[in-house]
Amino acid sequence: MQNLKPDDVFEIIDTLYQSQQARMTYGMSPAVLQDDLFSWGNHLLSSPGKMLKLAFYPVVNGAKFFKRMMSEAGPGEGKDQRFKSEDWKMLPWRLYAENFLFLEDWCHEATSGIPGLDDKVERAVAFQARQVLDAAAPMNFPATNPDIVKETINTGGMNWVKGFQNALEDMQRKASGKQPVGTEGFEVGKALAATPGKVVLRTRLMELIQYSPRTDVVCKEPVLIIPAWIMKYYILDLSPKNSLVKWLLEQGHTVFMISWKNPDAEDRDMGLDDYFRLGAMAAIDAVSSIVPNTKIHLTGYCLGGTLALITAAAMAGNGDDRLKTLTLLAAQGDFTEAGEITLFLREGQIKYLEKMMWAQGYLDSGQMAGAFKMLRSYELLWSKMVNDYLLGQRSKMIDLMVWNADATRMPYKMHSEYLEKLFLHNDFAEGRLTIEGKPVAPGNIKVPVFAVGTEKDHVVPWPSAYKIHLMVNGSVTFVLTNSGHNAGIVSEPGHRGRYYRIHERKPGDAYLNPAHWLASSELNQSKSWWSAWENWVAGYSSPGRVQPPSIMGTADGSYQPVCDAPGTYVFQK
Repeated sequence: MQNLKPDDVFEIIDTLYQSQQARMTYGMSPAVLQDDLFSWGNHLLSSPGKMLKLAFYPVVNGAKFFKRMMSEAGPGEGKDQRFKSEDWKMLPWRLYAENFLFLEDWCHEATSGIPGLDDKVERAVAFQARQVLDAAAPMNFPATNPDIVKETINTGGMNWVKGFQNALEDMQRKASGKQPVGTEGFEVGKALAATPGKVVLRTRLMELIQYSPRTDVVCKEPVLIIPAWIMKYYILDLSPKNSLVKWLLEQGHTVFMISWKNPDAEDRDMGLDDYFRLGAMAAIDAVSSIVPNTKIHLTGYCLGGTLALITAAAMAGNGDDRLKTLTLLAAQGDFTEAGEITLFLREGQIKYLEKMMWAQGYLDSGQMAGAFKMLRSYELLWSKMVNDYLLGQRSKMIDLMVWNADATRMPYKMHSEYLEKLFLHNDFAEGRLTIEGKPVAPGNIKVPVFAVGTEKDHVVPWPSAYKIHLMVNGSVTFVLTNSGHNAGIVSEPGHRGRYYRIHERKPGDAYLNPAHWLASSELNQSKSWWSAWENWVAGYSSPGRVQPPSIMGTADGSYQPVCDAPGTYVFQK
């Protein structure tokens, strides 16, 4: 402190102020948002034709409004889930809904197609407008929501009493650090993450789980799964009925899974190099020792998929040929089309976010969850408030919702590097990324790749996941499945309403853009992509089956059971 210069003191004051401010805004910089609005306003003022179009919009589109009012279908032609009940067809509720939809259309017109406006700024302003509209929607207010009025009459106002009790209970649970109501019946290690196994390696950043075999013989090559470190690993080992791990074991595969530590302030200086060395490579070394003289089917989900890509590229560059295949589940390595999440990840936003992480040493799970909720504010925020606090009901908890509430933190250094080097500058896809001082490039990857995208992914839009075709040199089998980032991956055989498209690009085949790929892909109705992937993995495995590892760990004791699955890191709060 004695060596501090006056300029350092002023900088520390700014950092401390912005870090506290960022906690209240979920890392969104008010200055950046204001700059976006100012730029949008300036460009709009310089576009008299656009302003005239907005001014006369009600007149030009009035007939369309009255046609919708007279339609027998509900508001939004009966397709808008926000107005799904029959009561929305009646006056005055129909008028409230149609006026709101008309305002949404006008706001879309006002925030799009502004001559000369940067595309990122345009999308950021449209995002801000959507947040205001979602908050002001008629569904959110008792006087303009017929469902609330009806429930109040039917219950004699008891919905308000129950709603107040629900709100009070939620606040108490949040203040005490407890999980949401309904999670009590989903205990980790019993109802969730219950597949038997042993932790055979523990590092500062992860525990490696080796699962117990469920068949007498197995494929020779094991499967190693790297999950995202943004959430707990058991998204891939949920309930027994939809556990990907359990299902793979039943198909005759030897499965290993990384369970990431929930980092705290002491881990602030753990970066990408550490996640590579103490996470991915430590796990690969362990698997190679436990199942010797064979290659590995490396699999990564979300951020874990990005790490798997980087790891495969680094291994290829180092001449390490221990990988048999690479599977990417809702993952991306090229971030040029990373979707709405990039609204939070421009230069000014990242610097602002770094101030918050610098002060506390990590990105808190609540701050991260708040940002993701804004991407889908109606589904994840306002609809819950209406249902729980105004209707006085409780949504039924399911395993996926329990997992979603069990978030983790991320170290300051790693997250800063991830945001700047990958999201902001796209260093990996463009060949500038270095790991442990050595360059890594996706073009070095020549093993077969199986990649999965999901139709409604707000985190990894499927065209972004599809860019793997432009990054690697081997064959690429790409699957597009329905549903979103999480539910599309948890898509066990027998799950109703599931379907997927699949197409393989072999070495030497011409590149197909996403639109042409859709036209060329094979549609599989009422089926799970899990089966297609397992067939693909089995097809790239050695012929025949072998005895599973006779013990958990290695015979020489270099890797031996530390504790039972699901380990200890998964319980860290």
